[in-house]
Amino acid sequence: MFEVSFNSPQCGWMSIGFNDGVNEFHTTTAHAPHAEALAELMRNLTILADPAAVENEFVLKWNRDPEEYDFRFARKGENVLIEIFQYPTDDRDAAERELVYSHNGTVKEAVEAFGESFDRLYADRDTDEFEFNWRQPFPTREYEEFRTRVKISHESHE
Repeated sequence: MFEVSFNSPQCGWMSIGFNDGVNEFHTTTAHAPHAEALAELMRNLTILADPAAVENEFVLKWNRDPEEYDFRFARKGENVLIEIFQYPTDDRDAAERELVYSHNGTVKEAVEAFGESFDRLYADRDTDEFEFNWRQPFPTREYEEFRTRVKISHESHE
């Protein structure tokens, strides 16, 4: 089972993790300079979840300072390949990047795993003082669109 964890932010940092029972990857990520990363991830996963989109790909940039990351999602049919590449600096030199995590599974499994983590962040946003601790507002509009579209796409397959 594929699991994704985005833990409550603290001082502009958030712990994230990916685990599929075979491979596991955990890191921290910063709120800057890729300020729209969480919202962009939700937007891209909404597109990925669309049953009409049999093939698409997106790369999300995120950082840990000084390390940078590319989260690559490549959908083919009902499957998605998720790869996380790490760069040692913000130069993002492709020759120096390292594949630090890879998972191949179904789109449904991946979207649901991210959805569970987003749901926890959303539910705890006031208690965890998300805006103060992440140094930016929770991407509510993108989250609501993601939940609406994912619910619709899953109901059409049931």
